[in-house]
Amino acid sequence: MQSDNGVVTVASSQPPPAASLNDAAAQKADFVRLFAGGGSSTEGGLIAQLANNPLFTAGFGLAGLGALATFGQRGLRHGAALLRRRLLVDVEINVRDDSYPWFLYWMTLHERGRMASSAAQGKQGVFESVLQRLTPRMRHLAIETEKRELPNGAIHTTFVLIPGPGRHVLRYRNAWIWVNRQREAKQFSMDGKPWETVTLTTLYSQRHVFESLFKEAHEMATQAVEGKTVIYTAWGTKWDKFGHPRSKRPLESVILDEGVKEKIVDDVQDFLGSSKWYYERGIPYRRGYLLYGPPGTGKSSFIQALAGHLNYDIAMLNLSERGLTDDRLNHLLTVIPQRTLVLLEDVDAAFANRRQVEVDGYQGANVTFSGLLNALDGVGSAEERIIFLTTNHVDRLDEALVRPGRVDMTVRLGEATTYQIEQLWQRFYNEADPNGEVEKKFFSKLQEIDVLSGPDARVSRTSMAALQGLFLYNKGNPGGAVDMAWQLSPGELPSSLTQSRVSASR
Repeated sequence: MQSDNGVVTVASSQPPPAASLNDAAAQKADFVRLFAGGGSSTEGGLIAQLANNPLFTAGFGLAGLGALATFGQRGLRHGAALLRRRLLVDVEINVRDDSYPWFLYWMTLHERGRMASSAAQGKQGVFESVLQRLTPRMRHLAIETEKRELPNGAIHTTFVLIPGPGRHVLRYRNAWIWVNRQREAKQFSMDGKPWETVTLTTLYSQRHVFESLFKEAHEMATQAVEGKTVIYTAWGTKWDKFGHPRSKRPLESVILDEGVKEKIVDDVQDFLGSSKWYYERGIPYRRGYLLYGPPGTGKSSFIQALAGHLNYDIAMLNLSERGLTDDRLNHLLTVIPQRTLVLLEDVDAAFANRRQVEVDGYQGANVTFSGLLNALDGVGSAEERIIFLTTNHVDRLDEALVRPGRVDMTVRLGEATTYQIEQLWQRFYNEADPNGEVEKKFFSKLQEIDVLSGPDARVSRTSMAALQGLFLYNKGNPGGAVDMAWQLSPGELPSSLTQSRVSASR
């Protein structure tokens, strides 16, 4: 501050009195005592008031119990999960795995066996009878319809109950197994079927039963198709079984020209035993065969008999199928089931009408010629594969398709030769014509109707299918085959109404 004489004076700040500091500290202490309930007030402090409030204590207690229950539940859940990992073992099978139908088939037979043993409880011990009663029966079942055509053409239908979606309990070799079959409602596999999984659960100490269980299921599935040939067809991007397995056709039942059948069989067997030789020399391990000739010469029949002889299955693929693209074709030829021959029938028909547009605007197959070539012998083509191509018009095939590497052996199966006619006659009429007298009449008849050009002719003008149809109609009656042989002449249609023709010829 400036005085009258021009001297500036600075005011010094004085410290607050000690009494004011003491008052502030006293107020803070009183507030703490009031909050802690240690004051002299009759109403008590804040904590004391809350503690004496029944609504607050009840809510706080419930919240504490809820938190304690939550933590306890989590602890039990984690403990149960830990205990489950220590004591139980799970095995999951999805619908795309090969063992999925095996297990369902095994489970069906296992339940049938258990029901049969339950019906014979009198022959069981007390302990086994008690276990049978304690084992729950299947409550979730599904029906599977099987249709089988009888020799007379009638359809025989059977219904089989199989384990349906849901939970089941099994007892296998004194081990309890929990089965959970789940079917997804919104998830589908590539072939359009609902996605399914089967989960098997048992004690960890009894985990060894899974190995024996799946081994037994595989043996049962193998026995179900033993002596039969499974036919696969393309369904979406996978191979699916087509109908029921066929009985294996004996190789001797297909009669080809002398030495032809043996040549193909020897070549295939040599290929199957030469995998190491192919790999050591860096050669793709695959083999292709082309069988061509007129209809009814035994091309498809021989392939079926060869598959049965080799204990192989057959995968059929139609190249003119709608929606079959190059990528799908290449994928299908890559995921062929093991021990399976691939059959492409009438490969010429797939490209014969590519430029013709149908009424609905469809322009034929979607498989291109280059796509077929790459699938057969491209960079991404599969190995360990045997493929058979058949055609009735070999002249329609491009040279690039039948070149070595894609087709390694080309065999023509033509009209029936005299060797084939003799072998087929002996197969049908060996007992009815042991001396061959009727056989000579039959060959004379073939020359008379110009099926054979002369006594020294080697090739006829009829097919093996026509001859077999004639012999089948005259089973055990070689004379009837001679009388009806006129149907084999060129231009004639087979008919069972032959009496007028026979009487007219006489």
